[in-house]
Amino acid sequence: MFRRLLLLTLLALPLAVPLAVPLAALAQSPDPTGPQPTLPKEKLVIVTKDGSKHAFDVELAATPKQQETGEMFRKSVPENGGMLFVWDTPKQSEMWMKNTLVPLDMVFIKPDGTIDSIAEDTVPRSLKIVASHGPVLATLELAGGVTAKLNITVGDKVEAKQFGNAP
Repeated sequence: MFRRLLLLTLLALPLAVPLAVPLAALAQSPDPTGPQPTLPKEKLVIVTKDGSKHAFDVELAATPKQQETGEMFRKSVPENGGMLFVWDTPKQSEMWMKNTLVPLDMVFIKPDGTIDSIAEDTVPRSLKIVASHGPVLATLELAGGVTAKLNITVGDKVEAKQFGNAP
């Protein structure tokens, strides 16, 4: 009985080995382990209701991998910087702070550039979903506290080529 079991195991081994490699590859975590390189930047201006204009030099997270990594593992975000995530079509934007080390302000923007909602000072490393609560074309991540400091509020306008109103 033992020989039969051993023989069956030895015969099955060549079939199992090729399967083991792809399964091991699938088991590896695709999660990033460090910050992504600085992404291409663009100028963006937020015009508040009182007419004040605030210029930002933001990175564009264009690919799914860039969007997935976002600001993860970065130790700071410049007050005049940030990251812009533009979606193919307007949709509910859902972000999280996994592996994000600093608080962020998340600004959710409609297709015409109007700010639809803002999540201020999001909690670093939180797995809680931060949602737009409605369809938006883009999400802008700024350093935590910047929107309050600059009096940026819902209804203000974002000027950038993605909204057809580049500054």
